[in-house]
Amino acid sequence: MRVCFVSRGDLQSFREREEISGAELTIFGFNGMGEVSYEKELKRESSYFEGATLLSKRDKNIVVCGCITNICGHKRKSAVVAENGRLLGVSDMQCVMDNEIGCGGGMKLYDTKQGKMGVLVADDLNFPEKIRSMVDCGCEFIVCPFGHITNELQTVLLRAYAYLFGITIYLCGKGYCAIADGKGTLPFYSPFSPVFADFAEEKEYHLIESRRRGFFRPSI
Repeated sequence: MRVCFVSRGDLQSFREREEISGAELTIFGFNGMGEVSYEKELKRESSYFEGATLLSKRDKNIVVCGCITNICGHKRKSAVVAENGRLLGVSDMQCVMDNEIGCGGGMKLYDTKQGKMGVLVADDLNFPEKIRSMVDCGCEFIVCPFGHITNELQTVLLRAYAYLFGITIYLCGKGYCAIADGKGTLPFYSPFSPVFADFAEEKEYHLIESRRRGFFRPSI
């Protein structure tokens, strides 16, 4: 899959470029939209969501863009997902630390032409149960719009989760992007923007067995 990471600049500026990206997946960090008011979107006073759908229609691909959504003053970190001119949905960050911002609810997978895609929003990267839930539900790859990469911890978590759950994770933060694969390595990372990566996923399946005490079966 050819992926375009945009870790600097907004979605509107990127959409005004004349050339078509040629990517099958375009990912923006939280630089892509800034703050989006649902009320203004519904009243057609702003068109951030429309911009994402138009970009996906022009490039005939999937677009994932981080943003801050505002619902009547309640703000959340979110990610907008569009494909081929359709708005597929908005995913919210579910785990909030120290009440910095509101938390969302409900995890969803997106059926795309590239397979079932999960979206891990910002600080949800710190909670492995989110990735486990996505993988258990048949997720084939995960996209993570992130904010500022503070240290190496984020890339360590990225590699660990990709290895433990056997899934490819695409991360796009402020001025940094990376791909982690099922081997626990970073086959691609870059501080540049926009930047393109061609990555072929290798899927492996193994039978895992374990023993547990209890669960006695009644004699017949």
